[in-house]
Amino acid sequence: MTLTKAQIIESVQNQIGLPKNRSLQTAETLLEIIKRTLASGEDVLVSGFGKFCVREKKERKGRNPATGEDMMLEPRRVVTFKCSGKLRERVNG
Repeated sequence: MTLTKAQIIESVQNQIGLPKNRSLQTAETLLEIIKRTLASGEDVLVSGFGKFCVREKKERKGRNPATGEDMMLEPRRVVTFKCSGKLRERVNG
């Protein structure tokens, strides 16, 4: 099962005791800070959780899977995630 943003907000509300609108505002603000930082090209490190990194991808040759036609893929930026050792240990038990 996937954890949704609504479930995160509900969990914050229940565990911290904030009203729902304040929990929503807190979660939205945190996510907006992360998105803005990544969009500017900076990495986001959350100690004990992991690191979101922005990587530059160069132009490369690709293929359209529907037609089989060769094409050049534009350079782009992608976000990667590397989990911390603590998170890895917790996930693996």
